[in-house]
Amino acid sequence: QVQLVESGGGSVQAGGSLMLSCAASGYDVSAYCMGWFRQGAGKEREPVARISASGGTAYANFVKDRFTMSRDNAKNTLYLRLNSLKPEDTAMYYCAAQTVSPSCRDWSPSWYNYWGQGTQVTVSS
Repeated sequence: QVQLVESGGGSVQAGGSLMLSCAASGYDVSAYCMGWFRQGAGKEREPVARISASGGTAYANFVKDRFTMSRDNAKNTLYLRLNSLKPEDTAMYYCAAQTVSPSCRDWSPSWYNYWGQGTQVTVSS
């Protein structure tokens, strides 16, 4: 049974940083493309970043070098480092997994079939 557990969210002031983690069980984080998404209040879920099995990363345009996605295969854990946070980054952040492909073929949330419960990030001005 695949389980994804996010942690590391919190409340910070604008300009601050957070490190989000996504611990996986029943799933090999190094075998498939995985992603981070976020959903603000009253908004649709949107992609933030993704990482392929080979380790290549890609980011949404709004990230603009502020966020870094990484992976620790030994710990079977995904990370998302958030720097230079802005109030508009306030959202629930989710990690997502799929078992279709090691390469990242789609940004759509519907392409992923496993989701964590999310971790809240709140940025105040």
